[in-house]
Amino acid sequence: MVEDEYVRAMIGGTGFAKVGGNYAASLKAQEEAIKKGYTQVLWLDGIEREYVEEIGTSNAFFKIDGEVITPPLTGTILPGITRDSVLHLLRHWGIKTTEKKFKIQDVYEAHAAGKLEEVFATGTAAVISPVGELCWKDQAITINNNEIGELSRKLYSEITAIQYGKAMDEFGWVVEI
Repeated sequence: MVEDEYVRAMIGGTGFAKVGGNYAASLKAQEEAIKKGYTQVLWLDGIEREYVEEIGTSNAFFKIDGEVITPPLTGTILPGITRDSVLHLLRHWGIKTTEKKFKIQDVYEAHAAGKLEEVFATGTAAVISPVGELCWKDQAITINNNEIGELSRKLYSEITAIQYGKAMDEFGWVVEI
């Protein structure tokens, strides 16, 4: 569920940090999302309430017309290691990847044009979590037939294979202790 009433984080706050207060502030919206049949909240910015920020407690990624777009780190978004790993892998694979502000309206327009290919969240525990549906202003859109996308699956497989030592770590991410 796209949240356009409640706010998770503001510039000057602690949205960039892993602190309990960031999650406590999200509980009311999460409760309402569950009542509507959704498991997570897609957060918009706290000022205009138009720009995509995070999904639940995870970083948000959108594959639109072959390009992967994620919001920039502007002080309200946690600079997660999984986010960084995904950006690194995408660029390593030669996939056009952009960190920029973009509106939820842009996402809906991309969907209407048949260009919204995948939406997924990244986080430490979740690794890669595909999004099958978004609902904003009571308008639901289905993403990739509500199935895991090819890129989401590939990212999950690669990251977990590196984590478990089943794939070679070309990037120096794994440290033996």
